Amino acid sequence: TPWGYTQGMGLFRSHKEANFLKAYEELSDAIFRHVYYRLLDRHKARDLMQEAFTRVWHALEGGKRIENMKAFLYTVTNLLIIDDVRKKHPTPFTDIQREDEEGEQSFDPASTAHIDIFMNAEAKHALEKSLELLDGPYRDIIVMRFVDDMTPKEIAQATGERENTVSVRLHRAIQKMRAVEEGEKSNNNLI
Repeated sequence: TPWGYTQGMGLFRSHKEANFLKAYEELSDAIFRHVYYRLLDRHKARDLMQEAFTRVWHALEGGKRIENMKAFLYTVTNLLIIDDVRKKHPTPFTDIQREDEEGEQSFDPASTAHIDIFMNAEAKHALEKSLELLDGPYRDIIVMRFVDDMTPKEIAQATGERENTVSVRLHRAIQKMRAVEEGEKSNNNLI
């Protein structure tokens, strides 16, 4: 309606408030899961999810025009996670190394054959255990792809990386998770 009245929501100040509330309803659980599987701490996940939405609201109130709310929310959330991790474990700048993945062989990101890793009765426990063993960038990409159900293109938008880089990192993360899973099976057979 022209006056911004929607049954159940009451009178709201503007179109941006309606869009924000819609984004909160649609994405708050996904943002919470995203933070939880990256930090494995429920309380911290809830706090950072709320902080992400608060910062997005302040950005909207400050006049920021947001083209892709989902990508913007994940970007804000990822920055909050990085800040939280840095507070716990400060890393000297010289220790940060970026891998050049130019020319690396890619794979079909639309393929669902690799999802079998997550399809057993103890999937949540196995996922958490595997995530603990993965390095940060690999853990992040697995969470975004399989927990948040983001496409490589959406992940690229949220992280500011090229889609091919995301696909290569996703492929490597899956390989590492499979290696961990195979190692556990071998260890269990020895017992």
